[in-house]
Amino acid sequence: MKKIIFLIAAFSSISVFSKDYVSDGQKFTVETLFEGKDVIWGFDFLNPKDASEMIFTERDGKMRLLDLKTKKATELLGAPKVFNEGQGGLLDVYIKNDDIYLTYSDPIEKKGTTSLMKGKLSKDKKSFSGTKIFQAKALESTGEHFGSRIAIDKDGFLFMGVGERNKRDRAQDLSTHHGKILRLTTEGKTPGDNPFVNTKGALPEIWSYGHRNPQGLIIDSKGALLDAEFGPRGGDEVNLIEKGANYGWPVITYGREYWGPTIGTKEKAGMKQPLYFWVPSISPSGMMMYTGSAFPKFEGNLFLATLAGSHLHRIVTDNNRKIQKEEKLLEDLEERFRQVKTGPDGLIYLSTDSGKILRLKPLP
Repeated sequence: MKKIIFLIAAFSSISVFSKDYVSDGQKFTVETLFEGKDVIWGFDFLNPKDASEMIFTERDGKMRLLDLKTKKATELLGAPKVFNEGQGGLLDVYIKNDDIYLTYSDPIEKKGTTSLMKGKLSKDKKSFSGTKIFQAKALESTGEHFGSRIAIDKDGFLFMGVGERNKRDRAQDLSTHHGKILRLTTEGKTPGDNPFVNTKGALPEIWSYGHRNPQGLIIDSKGALLDAEFGPRGGDEVNLIEKGANYGWPVITYGREYWGPTIGTKEKAGMKQPLYFWVPSISPSGMMMYTGSAFPKFEGNLFLATLAGSHLHRIVTDNNRKIQKEEKLLEDLEERFRQVKTGPDGLIYLSTDSGKILRLKPLP
């Protein structure tokens, strides 16, 4: 069936796709809510009970407020300056109790690292005012592997991922933040019960290590922390993140060098195996576990926004997290999907590297 485009409003081009999709008997369609030009790295909803407004980030450093009723996007003043090199830029946004958290590649002396900012939206919703509350010790001049997603657990602790900046061996080095998942308070401080607080030479913010480039990070319906990260050529992973654990990069991996040779080995004592891995690569970025009511067939399913895979990856598991089924959705759109989230309305929202915000809506 051909794709038909309707112009809904003069100030924006809103696409409604005539094609209906079906997954396990669940019918749905795709609606384009916003169409820009830059990578939309992260987005979140202003109100956890209302899907009428969201904030999203564009990698080149812009931050926008999108009214989902009028489909109008307004640039917010006050976004941090970014190290806009390679994969760097304005990255994740996470909203909790009216506080807005941002991760971004922070320009420092012509180099960049991953930093965390906390702030608020102005009353007139035209600007953001924030303060940097954490700066990762992962400063490099190159533009690779910044991470970085944010998740806050039920106890109010904030987790963020930092990529190994293409300095592989530093993922195993506890004296740097390269290739680590960090656990902080919502003020950017170190909790006293972090695993390496009393380890000589280790940075106290580290929660787990041996990661390559985590770009998915969620608290699942069981309260567990999961990450999704890029392998090299193959070896993309989803991991169950445990306190103090070593996830092995670059000592163990199911991936290979881009030019062919193996890297390390696949298993080693004391290093955690992934929950799931993919060879060849799908390049997983954002991740979510669906817990809404609009798509009852998807309850408890894991979804990955994929880049090289150019699809929405659906994973059905049993109660022990064993995969029962995998499915590739939206391949025909030929988009690099960067983030996926459940909205307060139970609908599924996606962002793309081509600059789109999409929404999946169920059909009867």
